[in-house]
Amino acid sequence: MTTASSTDTGSPARRGAESHDLLRVHGARVNNLKDVSVEIPKRRLTVFTGVSGSGKSSLVFDTIAAESQRLINETYSAFVQGFMPTLARPDVDVLEGLTTAIVVDQERLGADPRSTVGTATDANAMLRILFSRLGQPHIGPPNAFAFNVPSVRASGAITVERGAGKTEAVKATYQRTGGMCTRCEGRGSVSDIDLSQLYDDTKSIAEGAFTIPGWKSDSFWTVRVYAESGILDPNKPIRRFTKKEMHDFLYGEPTKVKVEGVNLTYEGLIPKIQKSMLSKDREALQPHIREFVDRAVTFTACPECDGTRLSEAARSSKVAGISIADACAMQISDLAAWVRERDEPTVAPLLANLGRTLDSFVEIGLGYLALDRPSGSLSGGEAQRVKMVRHLGSSLTDVTYVFDEPTTGLHPHDIARMNDLLLRLRDKGNTVLVVEHKPQTIAIADHVVDLGPGAGTAGGTVCFEGTVEGLRAGDTVTGRHLDDRAALKEKTRTPSGVLEIRGATAHNLREVDVDLPLGVLCVVTGVAGSGKSSLVHGSVPPGAGVVSVDQGPIKGSRRSNPATYTGLLDPIRKAFAKANGVKPALFSANSEGACPGCNGAGVIYTDLAMMAGVATTCEECEGKRFEASVLDHHLGGRDISEVLAMPVSEALEFFADGEARTPAAHRILTRLTDVGLGYLTLGQPLTTLSGGERQRLKLATHMAEKGGVYVLDEPTTGLHLADVAQLLQLLDRLVDAGKSVIVVEHHPAVMAHADWIVDLGPGAGHDGGRIVFEGTPADLVAARSTLTGEHLADYVGA
Repeated sequence: MTTASSTDTGSPARRGAESHDLLRVHGARVNNLKDVSVEIPKRRLTVFTGVSGSGKSSLVFDTIAAESQRLINETYSAFVQGFMPTLARPDVDVLEGLTTAIVVDQERLGADPRSTVGTATDANAMLRILFSRLGQPHIGPPNAFAFNVPSVRASGAITVERGAGKTEAVKATYQRTGGMCTRCEGRGSVSDIDLSQLYDDTKSIAEGAFTIPGWKSDSFWTVRVYAESGILDPNKPIRRFTKKEMHDFLYGEPTKVKVEGVNLTYEGLIPKIQKSMLSKDREALQPHIREFVDRAVTFTACPECDGTRLSEAARSSKVAGISIADACAMQISDLAAWVRERDEPTVAPLLANLGRTLDSFVEIGLGYLALDRPSGSLSGGEAQRVKMVRHLGSSLTDVTYVFDEPTTGLHPHDIARMNDLLLRLRDKGNTVLVVEHKPQTIAIADHVVDLGPGAGTAGGTVCFEGTVEGLRAGDTVTGRHLDDRAALKEKTRTPSGVLEIRGATAHNLREVDVDLPLGVLCVVTGVAGSGKSSLVHGSVPPGAGVVSVDQGPIKGSRRSNPATYTGLLDPIRKAFAKANGVKPALFSANSEGACPGCNGAGVIYTDLAMMAGVATTCEECEGKRFEASVLDHHLGGRDISEVLAMPVSEALEFFADGEARTPAAHRILTRLTDVGLGYLTLGQPLTTLSGGERQRLKLATHMAEKGGVYVLDEPTTGLHLADVAQLLQLLDRLVDAGKSVIVVEHHPAVMAHADWIVDLGPGAGHDGGRIVFEGTPADLVAARSTLTGEHLADYVGA
């Protein structure tokens, strides 16, 4: 009876369960989505396509994944929710059939100096347990091998309550053995400060000896503390300080002093600089401070731990002649082989688990990394794949995996491996949603959702839903470009010179000698981990004339927008000020012109504790961000809020001629149009831009810099097939204008369009680091001697 009823497919219960085979979205209006309604099949691989900025991430991440996460958070108690990030309900009418969503995005892993590939995954934790059990000599528990844990010893009396108001002093000792190197505090490097960059020792403090940016003679917190503390003679040239005075000046302990009745703390110059500038993330510093730090500070491997971050005791304990520092420095593929060779029944489950984790790295194409690699140095694509390691061996099924361009940073050879992993996740009974542009990944989809037709306000609608074959036959931008193949150049440009690189040894490079041609479009390629970025960023001198555009994320709050980021707002404010005879600061929503009701934010936030906060449009300025009197001033018949609401293409015409003619603003707008961002509005918050839009915004900004050599790191990241053609035109314009363009790239269309190709390999990690080909794309295709050559030949149909 029981067996028969459970296999009866006609039972009402069975039919009810099968009715939940679709994930339904109705009336989604997040960001630029225009009442989007889609039905996504569960337990299938669905790829979302469309031009950059068409609304893919808004639908997948900001609607489906965000609502799933919010509903899961609501299952916890109000107390627990108070400690979790609050998520607002997406602007959507109906969301049905949601399952638990696991988001694997391209957000960089934390750039904390102590964060490594090993600490970001569970690999380091398992290695520490392994060495604490098997290491000889035995030095202590797993913490003794952790470079994030310092050794601590303490002793003294503690007060113990015995009841009835009685207390007793008991002597206690406390000891914790950690693995942190005491010299570098687990960072692996120490900073050496060039004192000549901090002050001019021929002058006295009173004469303005300090050469540190921002240190003005009238500042209480900097110069005046040294000049008026009474600890130093402000009128004596620094080079004439006695030994004690020099020690107090450079390394003095924090001391309370009074300057004109104000209580301040005097501290030696070196610790003061370390706290104020060196303890912060370099990328978060202002440009002029960053330039000073780069000039004044050199970071060298810690001499005590040799850059391993670990104490001498942690390095002394070994398993089969290998210390934990040696294990973390190994290439992961080699470490996985070493773990498999260990035959220790007492820790067999641990070895099996560690082996699976390390094999997952190899399987996902990251076998060339080492566990001690700083996580902040990983590219966006590498960071995303490191996050995937956690999910590959998971026993969970019937969950929704959401991926953001998982093929970013992958050579065509590696994309096939990534496709296999996506299909494996699907075959375990999971719903896999992928935002992607690469034709190789679109081709394996069970279902495709194409958004568009354009970007920004011209997008936000579903242009196609169905199979890959249907997409090819459909008349959408993606469908038309899906089978695009760039042809090899019939004639390549002649170099005007060469950039010589000799004996390059950064990371895995093996004494590489190469001449990168100047005055042409040069592409550096090779499989992921072959040494491309090490060659270009580590060997091309970043001095005068070199403009480097990397994949680092744009930093900015919701108050930042394209106008503020590119510097466009400065000439606009000056033009408004000149036309109306007022101060430029009035036309800044972050300064004097800000609406007093919302402080220039345009919205008012109401915090509701553990529930999602509410943002309401400011009633005073109606979301325009400026106070009413500022909007009475006009330029060319428009007020400042109307100008910031313009798309770039409209603003380009507005500032071209007539009363509003502003050449400085027009130049910046021209660059934004050149990189394909004509549809963005000037005041659109940076937080709403897609990854591809941010990369191109950064490129447009760097195009203003005076330089003869442009170094671009995978500029096609986040770009639709149709946008790649526009990018190639931009690169051609740069070269034709007399610039040299060096591109680190995997995209076959960019390779085919190059004048010269440098191919690194043949493999990744210690299997790479060599030049395997130099020459024209046509020669590479004809030779088919490398993995790149084979894939490029297939791409161009040779």
